[in-house]
Amino acid sequence: MLLDAVSPPLPYNEPWKARLDERIRMLGWGDRHVAYFYENPDTSTFRYRIYNMIEALNAEPERGISAAWFTLADLARSLDFLDRADVLVICRTRYDDMVGRLVSRARARRLRVLYDVDDLIFDPTYTHLIADTLDLKLRSSADWDSWFAYIARLGATLRLCDGAITTNARLARCIAEYAAWIEPRIVPNFLNRRQTEISRRLYERKRDGDFHRDGRIHVGYFSGSPTHNKDFRIAASALAKLLAKELRLRLRVVGFLDPQSELMLYRDRIETYPLQDFINLQRLQAEVELNIAPLQSNIFTNCKSELKYFEAGIVGTVTIASPTPNFVGVIEDGENGFLASAHDWQQKIAQVVALLDDDPQTYAAMVENAFGHAQRDYGWNRQAAAIEAALFGELPARNSGSSLQQCSRVECAAIAPQTSLDQGNISINDRSHPETPPSDR
Repeated sequence: MLLDAVSPPLPYNEPWKARLDERIRMLGWGDRHVAYFYENPDTSTFRYRIYNMIEALNAEPERGISAAWFTLADLARSLDFLDRADVLVICRTRYDDMVGRLVSRARARRLRVLYDVDDLIFDPTYTHLIADTLDLKLRSSADWDSWFAYIARLGATLRLCDGAITTNARLARCIAEYAAWIEPRIVPNFLNRRQTEISRRLYERKRDGDFHRDGRIHVGYFSGSPTHNKDFRIAASALAKLLAKELRLRLRVVGFLDPQSELMLYRDRIETYPLQDFINLQRLQAEVELNIAPLQSNIFTNCKSELKYFEAGIVGTVTIASPTPNFVGVIEDGENGFLASAHDWQQKIAQVVALLDDDPQTYAAMVENAFGHAQRDYGWNRQAAAIEAALFGELPARNSGSSLQQCSRVECAAIAPQTSLDQGNISINDRSHPETPPSDR
């Protein structure tokens, strides 16, 4: 454990509690105005894809862009916030009659309507794969109905929009396959201001204390949701073998996880913590020497972002991750972290243990590389240009039929589906394009 990072729980208050009238007033300044929409605020998708985006735009007022967020509860009271907006961004929201009215009103006001999504969770083609990957027990017809409906409703909202914003090129390609007239723009997940400031202080305390440790070696797994059991199993056997050999080793599990099987032999050396707010999650990550991010290998996991790497990096913690495309794109093996195929986990964790014992300077250099990378590429104050391009970049003419070429470029444009108004709602079947069959997957 890194002793200089150890501290009592940090005070936390949710930063997204503004009243509706306060949020409407947030759209009152600047030359361009963005209304973000999400079903209900939460600490995951809402934080990354809305709260962090608004904070990044506010960090550069010279761009003249004001932004605020709105929810389903707001729709029951008023749609008037659209009268102040130029762009509506609907984030990972299921279609219903209220969402239909929202898009219809935006169309009547000639707003650009964009969809932001951070997971491959909109195409019903992948329902079985998603359920299997997330270790969901869909045992009844009602279970299957529920998941197919959930995913299809997300996709229905996506198909109403003029364009899309997402986290990486692989997910963008999946969006373009599902809605061929849309070419998504890329705005990656990134850190917010308070998260960065607290993380930097934790990192600097560790660095200034020369990464002083208490003799134990903590491996951290920060699951975040109750659907990562199959991901964790990729590394579980290797961890059990190392716990048997190395008495200094401890496993720290934060979030929802049930570490079964052979690991239960070492339950006295497994620390468990409930799901944390995003500030205290950084505190618990800062205390461990090693963060692990095992993932299965399939199209769903290949669309996951690299946030587990940069959230650990900004507190000065080394990550070992599965070699999914997005982790491969940011981790240079042995320089700012490690990549581990399914059969490599024991060897890679042992390699970090050896560095801590025999070459602490190399370990410290790796930590500094990860911190520098996270601060440079995922800082809250370095994203506004990409967000602006995604929100206001020119759209091509309707029905141009263009296809996604280089979806990692923020200049990618979206082709708007033509929709018709029907008693204040937009029909999800009214499109100017024939339905395109799914490609081989």
